[in-house]
Amino acid sequence: MAIPLFLDVLSANWHIVLLFFFVAVLYSSVGFGGGSSYLAVLALTGLLFTQIRATALLCNVMVVTGNVLLYMQQKQYCWKKVIPLTLFSIPMAFLGGFLRISQTFFFILLGFTLLFAAVTMWISSKVVTSSGKTTNLNLAKNAGYGGIIGFVSGMVGIGGGIFLAPLLHLTNWDTPKKIAATASFFILVNSISGLIGQYTNPDFSIDWRLTSILLITVFIGGQIGSRMSNQFFTPFQLKKATAILIAFVSIRILIKYLF
Repeated sequence: MAIPLFLDVLSANWHIVLLFFFVAVLYSSVGFGGGSSYLAVLALTGLLFTQIRATALLCNVMVVTGNVLLYMQQKQYCWKKVIPLTLFSIPMAFLGGFLRISQTFFFILLGFTLLFAAVTMWISSKVVTSSGKTTNLNLAKNAGYGGIIGFVSGMVGIGGGIFLAPLLHLTNWDTPKKIAATASFFILVNSISGLIGQYTNPDFSIDWRLTSILLITVFIGGQIGSRMSNQFFTPFQLKKATAILIAFVSIRILIKYLF
C-alpha cells in the first residue's frame, strides 16, 4: 500500500483504528479475541455487511493465534476433550460462512447474537468453575454444542468463544484456565473455517486497504495486551464493560432493522 493512500485511509478511519487497538489490547490481556466487539464497532459504520464479517474474523485470527501458542507452551490443552468439541464445529462454521444471506437478515441475526452474547457475558462474569470438579460431556453433546456455535459463528462473523466459554463454565467442563485455552483454540479454527466459507461465497467482498491497517493495529495491540497480564482489568471487569457496550449496539441494530 502506497504511503499517501495508507495515510488517506488511516485519516478517514482513525476512530475505528483506535477502537480496534484498545479492544485488542484489553481482550488479549485476558486471553480473548475480541470478535464481538469488532463486530459491534463495524456495525456502526457504513461498511458492507460482507466486509464486516470477514474483517472481524481476520482480526480474531490475528489476535488469538498468539494466545493459542502461549497456551500450548503451558500445556493447557486436553486434546481428548478439545478435539471432539471443535471437530464438528469446523465444517459447520464453513457452512455458516458459505450461506448467502441478505443484509437485513445479517443485521437482525447480528443484533440478536450480540444481545445474547451480552447476557451470557454478564452471567458468566458471576458464574465460574471454582470447585475443582470437572464434568466430561459425551461425544454427542460436545459435537452438538460445537456444531451449533460454529454454524452461527460462521454466519455472523465471530469465533464463537463468547458463547462457548460461558457454556463450558456452567457445565463445569474443566478448570477456568483450560476453558480459556479451549475457547481460544475454538475461536482460531472456527474463524479460519468461517473465512474460507465466506471466501467461497460469490457475495464475498473486502476492502483490503482498511482491513490491512486494522490487522496491523490488532496485531500490535494483541502483542501489548498479551504482555500486560491483567494489570489493568480482570476478565470479569472486562466482561461486564463489554456486555454493556454490546447490549447497547445490539439494541440499536434491532431497532433500526425491525422497526
